[in-house]
Amino acid sequence: MKWTIHRLQVTTASAGQRLDQYLAQTAIELSRTSAKKIIDLGGVHINGRRVRSCSTPIHNGDSVEVYIDHLSLDPYRIREEDILFQDQFIIVLNKPSLIDTQPTHARFKGTLFEALQWHLKDPFRPQRKADIGMVQRLDRGTSGVVVFSIHPRAHKEMTRMFLQHEVKKGYLALVQGAPEQKQGEIRSFLARSRKENRVKSVEKGGKEAITRFQLVENMMDCSLLNVEILTGRSHQIRAHMSEQNCPLVGDVRYGGSSSVAGIEVIRPLLHAEKLAFNHPVLNKALDFTAPVPEDMLNVLTTLRKSVR
Repeated sequence: MKWTIHRLQVTTASAGQRLDQYLAQTAIELSRTSAKKIIDLGGVHINGRRVRSCSTPIHNGDSVEVYIDHLSLDPYRIREEDILFQDQFIIVLNKPSLIDTQPTHARFKGTLFEALQWHLKDPFRPQRKADIGMVQRLDRGTSGVVVFSIHPRAHKEMTRMFLQHEVKKGYLALVQGAPEQKQGEIRSFLARSRKENRVKSVEKGGKEAITRFQLVENMMDCSLLNVEILTGRSHQIRAHMSEQNCPLVGDVRYGGSSSVAGIEVIRPLLHAEKLAFNHPVLNKALDFTAPVPEDMLNVLTTLRKSVR
């Protein structure tokens, strides 16, 4: 899903207006209501700085950038059913798809990080921000289990466990085609190509990435895989499966199709199903499973019916 970026230059005629008024009167076709919501989310920047107040006055010569990610303008909030586990040290969530883990140019409010700040807000000291350690990130399109440390006593140990690969991460991936073997391991060094705007395997440089996969079932021209990553590189599963000629269904950036079995797919069908690790403070074994989300389940159900 691509962003839209509008870059505007304030002229003398518009100087002194409120920011929301100015945006509603430009040629970018925003209603004042939409402009207010985009400003509130954090998608508007003046002279390179994010501005979240609709009443901010603009000045002659100001550079205004508007980032629109085409997702819901209603900010995401954590629901009780999203919480898999919480104590005073950590919280484990089932992240919905199409929610950014961390702030982007298009939004601060409604990201998983900001929603967690909101969830942990102290009603008696609302100005005091929660102490959150972000040790794990999932792509916007990826759903499933994600853990945050929420106490200083947990931060260092959680970081150490992830860095030393002591956390077991299991994914469900629906890919196009089928891998040559029913199970295998992919090892490469991954680096980001700015020219192609994606991650790929390289001979020199990059960071080591190790992906293990096992075939669960074949359905029409697709395969459902269990995937375990021993490293946590950006876009690791997406890049590795694409390089096996089995891109994730819905992963257009890495060569996947935007539809399957007549169903439009608006995100890579990748689900972080399982996460297992020792509690960073209490040192007891923890194991979490997130149910397959509805959009992925609908595609799987349709494919299975087609096979019968």
